[in-house]
Amino acid sequence: MKHLTFLFLFLLALTLRSFSAVTIPDPLPKAPEPIEDILRLQIFLDSKLFGPGKLDGRPGEFGTKALKRYQKSQGLPETELKDHTLDLSSVSELYTTYTIREEDLKFVGEVPTQPSAQSKKKYLPYDSLLEFLTERFHCAPDFLEYINLPVKMSALKPGDSVKVPNVTPFLIEELTEVAKLPEVPEFQARVIKINTIEKMLDLWEGEKLLASLPITPGSGYLATPPGTWRIIGITQMPTFRWDKSVLEYGVRSDTFYTLPIGPNNPVGIMWIGLSKPGIGIHGTNSPQTIGRSSSHGCMRTANWDVIRLVKQVSAGMTVIIEGPKAIPRPVPVAKAKKTEPTVAVEEAPPPKKGILNWLFRKTQKPPKE
Repeated sequence: MKHLTFLFLFLLALTLRSFSAVTIPDPLPKAPEPIEDILRLQIFLDSKLFGPGKLDGRPGEFGTKALKRYQKSQGLPETELKDHTLDLSSVSELYTTYTIREEDLKFVGEVPTQPSAQSKKKYLPYDSLLEFLTERFHCAPDFLEYINLPVKMSALKPGDSVKVPNVTPFLIEELTEVAKLPEVPEFQARVIKINTIEKMLDLWEGEKLLASLPITPGSGYLATPPGTWRIIGITQMPTFRWDKSVLEYGVRSDTFYTLPIGPNNPVGIMWIGLSKPGIGIHGTNSPQTIGRSSSHGCMRTANWDVIRLVKQVSAGMTVIIEGPKAIPRPVPVAKAKKTEPTVAVEEAPPPKKGILNWLFRKTQKPPKE
């Protein structure tokens, strides 16, 4: 009987473990050491397309926002990380392994820093196998390096196996150029709502919240324009027209570079164009900065998120953007031209009349022509 009681309590403990709140150590372990409870929750939320941002096993703003939005979608009370009661048993393992393949090297190479040099290439690849892996498995570079110690990630080669988070991988090799993805009529009643202050994109179908992702919006002079817009087209593996005048002032110029496709294209691997000219939702070549920087007016999200988002949206959908309007640029004041100081010239007195004037008039020389 005692053995049965012990077995029952053991199984109960395992069950409760699946429903337990996150244990956050105090003090936190030194970064980038992951906290397993948080990593498990991040993987769970990521799998539901309630993006917590890059996976790193650390408490943070977007993990909390993702949790609360997922709870809301399920009709559950919203809580902080440490108080949630979600069933995370679907995340049976935190980690899996990945073996570097020879064909992976096709997506890794030199990436020039200047747009003029980038425009001369046919493809903008990952700059290293580390970048390839972090995007493939939705995670932070320092986290991936930590869980693989003492392996040097800079020395990886085909045949090497690495430890990675147990997520559905982002497969860059499956993407081809598609100028305009087909419309999906059953998705056209859905609505994307974006709050640029919250830096979140929410996908709604009626009163049901389907997905939520962290974004980087524009701000200041180039704030993402609030209003109600429409998706006019979705391009897979887009090129990018790099125009310094557009990026800095929102005005097109005749001086620009066309940057080729690839994961390191500035708009990443997907462009969702809106009815507001020049504005779209897109991927990025800097997923580690999502929500922690500013764009030039568009809304960028991680490639691993946007590739899954486009499977649930369509051209024709409504996009509602809430947030502050762009700050008006100060009107340039023309500098006054320097002028020579005015010199007062004393007017010559009129010639005197009289006998003397008559006597000397004939001796005056005539003016030169």
